[in-house]
Amino acid sequence: MIQRTEDRRPAARRVVITGIGAITPIGTGVEGLWDGLKRRESAVRRISRFDPTPFRSHIAAQVDDFDPEAYMERNRARRMERYAQFSVAASRQALEDSGLDVAGTDPERVAVQMGSALGGVAYGETQFTSYVGRGVRGVDPMLALAVFNGAASCNVAIEFGFTGPNSTNGMSCASGAIAVGDAWRLIRDGEAEVVVAGGVEAPLAPLCYGAFAIIRAMSTRNDDPARASRPFDAARDGFVMGEGAAVLVLEELEHARARGARIYAEVLGFGTTNDAHHMTAPRPDGTQAARAMRRAMELGGIGAEDVDWVNAHASSTPLNDSTESRVIRTVLGEHADRVPVSGTKGYHAHCLGATGAIEAAVSALVIQRGWIPPTLNLEAPGDGCDLPYVTGEGTEGAVRHVVSNSFGFGGINAALAFGPAPA
Repeated sequence: MIQRTEDRRPAARRVVITGIGAITPIGTGVEGLWDGLKRRESAVRRISRFDPTPFRSHIAAQVDDFDPEAYMERNRARRMERYAQFSVAASRQALEDSGLDVAGTDPERVAVQMGSALGGVAYGETQFTSYVGRGVRGVDPMLALAVFNGAASCNVAIEFGFTGPNSTNGMSCASGAIAVGDAWRLIRDGEAEVVVAGGVEAPLAPLCYGAFAIIRAMSTRNDDPARASRPFDAARDGFVMGEGAAVLVLEELEHARARGARIYAEVLGFGTTNDAHHMTAPRPDGTQAARAMRRAMELGGIGAEDVDWVNAHASSTPLNDSTESRVIRTVLGEHADRVPVSGTKGYHAHCLGATGAIEAAVSALVIQRGWIPPTLNLEAPGDGCDLPYVTGEGTEGAVRHVVSNSFGFGGINAALAFGPAPA
């Protein structure tokens, strides 16, 4: 008989958030993001990046004040597509915010985990246009290195010299949340001490944008863009596309304590499942989305009665919002009528693979600062949307435990559970 060797895996370790970086349509950096939420204004406008008139939808949430050279050398910036620039910029913000001594940290114990639904596809689109007009001489020699999804995490690793596990997942609109969840696992299981993790998206080019318009997934409220993204509202007619990035510095608790780091919140648990039902429509009974939420809560050691806020995916699509409401009620049971629920896509729109990371950053800030943002543009809840949604000016008060949902095309479900900074 073969004798099994002793299990040498380290005991599960606690994971905390010590840094936040954000490049979003409502603000840049921690305070820019928070101030954007407090203003309670939508960033959705008519697209100016290209002429949207061929499409049914003409609106989006753009990042209009981004200068890559504020975060990296000019030659480095020129070798990256916009989404990789976002990734490096938000990572630099997060690392600076964390106070981590990058040069004094073992690079082999620092991982990078990013998520992006489309990667550099938008840049590939512009290069194809150049190819058609000028032939191969018109194509950027860096095209192949700029468009693949891994450029997001690999460029971060190169910029800062991190040699730990490195990955960029492409799991649709759940990508950012899954990157944070995978980072949590790496630290929990002893594979890393620090992980730079988040999501990034730069999809605002005609073909990328038009692909979603063609399948009628996006709002056509073109005459009133600021009110177009309206999660859970009876008049919602589709999501609004956005761009941006958010990156968190996740750290093993004792590693953070040893250097006296400021801690925003703790990542308690992560759950992910697949509906195995349809590429665009959620599973009607919501069983697998509910299982993802339950798994995150179980791993985090929190029950329904402990949840103080659900940061909903709330995409402003008819099927998703009603299904998610059903899922939340299923998971929280009798507590569902007492737990505040809101979503922030009315502010920054749906930044695809970046959104779950943006919402993870918001979750940490809500726990730290004690204010729940409202669901913008929610005036009259639609059929099947019957939860205590936060509206108006938001809700002040202590928030200890948050569950943040992210769902994506292909039936992908992801949930993250967060708790307060350990005493």
